[in-house]
Amino acid sequence: MSKGHFTCLLRGLWVLWLWQADLVSGSKLWEVPIALFGSFSNHTTSLEWEPQCQYPHLQDGIRITADIPPRLEGSWVSTRCEVRPGPEFLTRSYTFYPSHLFKALQHYYTDSGCEEPAYSLVARGKLRLRQASWITRGATKTEHHLHKVGIVIHSPGAMHQLAARLPSVCVGLTLGGMVPGRLYELYNARAGRDCLGASGYSMMELGLVRVETQHQPHGGLVQELFLGDVHTNWTQRTYYRPMGYQQPLQNAMHHIHPCPACALLFRASEQRPPVLPHVPAATSLSLDGRWVSQRCEARPSVLFLTRDFTFRPDEHSWEGLYRHYSEPTCSQPTFTLRASGHYAQGGPSAKVAGGTEFVFKVTRARVTVLEGATARVLNETRRGSCGKAGAWEVGVEQDVTPTDGCTVLGIKLPHKEYELFKTELDHRRRTLLFIGERPTDGSSPDRPQKRPTSYQAALVHCCEEDTPTSQRHTNQLKLAASGTSNLPRLPFFVLVLVSLLWGWYCVF
Repeated sequence: MSKGHFTCLLRGLWVLWLWQADLVSGSKLWEVPIALFGSFSNHTTSLEWEPQCQYPHLQDGIRITADIPPRLEGSWVSTRCEVRPGPEFLTRSYTFYPSHLFKALQHYYTDSGCEEPAYSLVARGKLRLRQASWITRGATKTEHHLHKVGIVIHSPGAMHQLAARLPSVCVGLTLGGMVPGRLYELYNARAGRDCLGASGYSMMELGLVRVETQHQPHGGLVQELFLGDVHTNWTQRTYYRPMGYQQPLQNAMHHIHPCPACALLFRASEQRPPVLPHVPAATSLSLDGRWVSQRCEARPSVLFLTRDFTFRPDEHSWEGLYRHYSEPTCSQPTFTLRASGHYAQGGPSAKVAGGTEFVFKVTRARVTVLEGATARVLNETRRGSCGKAGAWEVGVEQDVTPTDGCTVLGIKLPHKEYELFKTELDHRRRTLLFIGERPTDGSSPDRPQKRPTSYQAALVHCCEEDTPTSQRHTNQLKLAASGTSNLPRLPFFVLVLVSLLWGWYCVF
């Protein structure tokens, strides 16, 4: 059986399982799938993180709680200029009311620093929590209904751009008659007006939510709202049902300090868009050293991981360690992937200002299985397709380079990818590294045309004192994960399907 046919078969089995899950879940406003996930009680889990450089924001005794169902009431804002596939540069400010009503403000810009407003979109509607997600553990599925969507234009350039995209009937005016600063209606549920399809606007991100609270050791709080991811293919975003997350919004009252963007967004309106202060870029894009994840990261459809990169510019070489987990607190490891190879730096991106183009080549990969179910799957693979057949053991690293990768995990060697990088400084003046966002469909940017136009969560640079070569540090992290950490692992066949279906999705 070919790899393509095998993948299609697995996708079919996965859809069948989800269909059965939906039949079990019922139709109540809030139903938790007890049969699969067990009870959702408050508790604390102690985790060991190694090495010390990993997860720097968690090393100061910070606890993270995630309540199910989440509490959304309040105002949530972007903490920096966001980049969506396209590229699109925007900031978001969402307010949720106890009456289940919401107001969503999205401000779009012509530049990657969100300093030159182009237009603003304001949406009003109703949102109801439904049930715990069967696909993305720790998330909540919702149902939203838009009542009205309006647009306010801020620049002549945006006026021409929107006039070319929207039929004139959508705004009821010719190009010469559009007035900056005036609100035009794109959607009205009662009046039957609907121009959202032509604009490409969608609020499908509201279909998946998760709220995390960071409990600071000095007593302060930081609350983050994770909303569903936006499809990297612009044509599919209006109907795509999210399975991962965007970069989180932070509670306007409980956010990281200092946060200049937070106050500006909280006070802004559709007529008065925020102009963000200039963010200092790193002096130069130097990849030298080690870069690690700042949190447990999610990928579309049941993938949770952390990333750990080391770059050696003098050798043009790199190594990446991807730790995979079965749940959103990254406390139940399934396997690790250690990949390495070489890279070449190109010039500035012509599409995404501030970004730099790279080409990476993966020449070696090693896998360590960390639980029995995955080991059994790999031991049943065809000889010569994934390391030494029948030799997979829990905790023992195996090199899959001699078999040109691992067909079951979707690893193909050698492998080339076209990438997008940028660096900037955060509020603590630490250097952050942004690497291109992975395609939503699980494919690879293996052609120049598929080079990313948006970014994943930032990695933070490790200082030399954080990564001593003479010793390893083990840190105890207290995570209070209400309703998530004590969940039993997914059934064996689900882990099998997930691993086979999505393969090596997390390269970078």
